[in-house]
Formats: sequence, C-alpha cells, structure tokens
Amino acid sequence: MQIKDFDITKFTGRNRRLLYEWQKLEYACQNRDFKIEIIDTNTFGLPTSYLVVYNIHSICGVTNIDQLNQAGVVNEPIFADSFSMRIDLPENYPCVDGSPQFRFLTTDANGNALEHPWHPNIRWAGSFAGRVCVNMADTYTDLVWGVERVAGYLRYECYHALPEPPYPEDQSVAAWVIRQAEPNGWIPF
Repeated sequence: MQIKDFDITKFTGRNRRLLYEWQKLEYACQNRDFKIEIIDTNTFGLPTSYLVVYNIHSICGVTNIDQLNQAGVVNEPIFADSFSMRIDLPENYPCVDGSPQFRFLTTDANGNALEHPWHPNIRWAGSFAGRVCVNMADTYTDLVWGVERVAGYLRYECYHALPEPPYPEDQSVAAWVIRQAEPNGWIPF
C-alpha cells in the first residue's frame, strides 16, 4: 500500500503516530541526499522499520587503522559516497522507554563488509558497530529530526569528540578527530 491509501483520522495512539512519522519522512526525503524504504510493517500496514540510504560524501575509515592515533602515524581519512542506516521502532514506540533505534548497516545479507561512517557519534567497530548515539531517550523529537541529524553527522556539521558528557559513541574515532582531523583541517568538509 501507499501512504495516500491511509487516513490518519481512522487511527489512534501508536498507529496514528506511525502514520504521522511516515508522512513526515516521505515529505522530508523529497529532493534530498537521503531516501527511505520501508523494511517492515505492523498488522495495519504501517511502517515499523525503515532503511535510510544517505548519498553523502563522508569519511568511512582512515589509513593505517592498525596504528590509529599512535605518535608519528598519520591516519588520513578514507571516503565513501553512500551509507545505509536502519531505523527500528519498538513495540512501545513512541513512549520514552521505546525510543527508535538508529544503526548503520556494517554488513550485507551475505555477511560482506559495507562502508559505514567514521564519526565520533557513531560506533565504528566491535559488536555495537553502526550504533548511532541518538539512541538514548529524550534525544530526538521525531524520526525526521533523527534522520536529518545523522545527515549532519555525515557532513561533519555536528559532532561531539570531547571526553565529557554527552560522551562520544566511539572514543577511538573521537580521539582521532581531536588529534588529527581538526588540526589538519580534514573536517568539516
């Protein structure tokens, strides 16, 4: 079904919010550098999971990563032009304890590595790789805000790299930003 097939006045509560978010996302993606795709729906046909594809030139890693932030080693940025992020809405969304989960895909369906963002507010490695720091409760107003904020992360328009609240999601990337990227003028771009 398409969004025009739904009447918001026919829904209440969570389903009304899901339809509202879908409408806002569809509108926000028009003529932008990101697109959305519905991955999963509830029994009413309303989206509960999205794939957001960002077509933004951004950092996806650094050279000499095995020697990251070591004295005398230069870790120049490596770039990619497309990144995919999944948004999952839990059953109790939009309650405070049911915040959406934003996570960049780090592997494809076959387990092959995908380029994913190198940013202090996005986990780059480990079991939580791809996790975006907007996952914490009360850090978003709606899904469009989160999608646009992440686009700002990819453009390095906003980031938090200091080891103080709110702490960066990835401490290694944050240290690289402070020690190498800022002094060398590699960000913002």
